[in-house]
Amino acid sequence: MVRVPLTDEERERGERLGLALRDARASASRSMVEVAAEAGISVETLRKIETGRIPTPAFFTVMALADAVGLPLDVLRAAAEGAAPDIADVAEAS
Repeated sequence: MVRVPLTDEERERGERLGLALRDARASASRSMVEVAAEAGISVETLRKIETGRIPTPAFFTVMALADAVGLPLDVLRAAAEGAAPDIADVAEAS
């Protein structure tokens, strides 16, 4: 099966998703090791998601990461679309 290349918009959305997760993790004062372990993924996978190198992670991975950093999925989705409130404020309130 051949995978269709991602569009620029999809890559940018992946970068925004990664940035939102990284900001939420930092706001929660959690290390990559802690978050990755809680989400059930490797630190390397988390690093790739946070840097946008995996721009389309699986839904259940995103869900586990959102739970691990205390970020509601709707806020994370809005951040990926470029229309979210300050992630640090949301993560601290959770």
